[in-house]
Amino acid sequence: MTQLNRNEAYKTLLPQIETLIGKETDLTANLANVTAAIKQTFGFFWVGFYLVKGDELVLGPFQGTVACTRIKYGRGVCGTSWKESRTIIVPDVHLFDGHIACSSLSQSEIVIPVYQGDNVIGVLDIDSDRLADFDETDERWLEEICKLLSNRLMGSDISRN
Repeated sequence: MTQLNRNEAYKTLLPQIETLIGKETDLTANLANVTAAIKQTFGFFWVGFYLVKGDELVLGPFQGTVACTRIKYGRGVCGTSWKESRTIIVPDVHLFDGHIACSSLSQSEIVIPVYQGDNVIGVLDIDSDRLADFDETDERWLEEICKLLSNRLMGSDISRN
């Protein structure tokens, strides 16, 4: 898929996600539908969420192969995204110092923080089996998707969901 086509795919996907999560209050249901919609649209190798639980990220809803269950704060791409509260694009995961290899088939990765207010409460993690598969187009649209989730979470207590 060219980046132009990917941009168009995101333009189509965003309103679908808005509809999927629009009235649903359950966090797990919303995260599950978002992962399925992204995976179905783009066919990425792995799409999922990790949720903050104490000093770790714990595996949440995902689509793909078996995954790492817990990731420490500041460790790997996901833990670093959480610690630095920013999106991270990794063109070649084998060159990322401290990368956690849940699958040897993963070649590139993007991780986007999900917020509740000012706090990172999880991350959206997407892996590709192709090198350098993510760029600013993905960053912009995936941050928008995570912003939709964050807006949906405002005022809810995720520990009860």
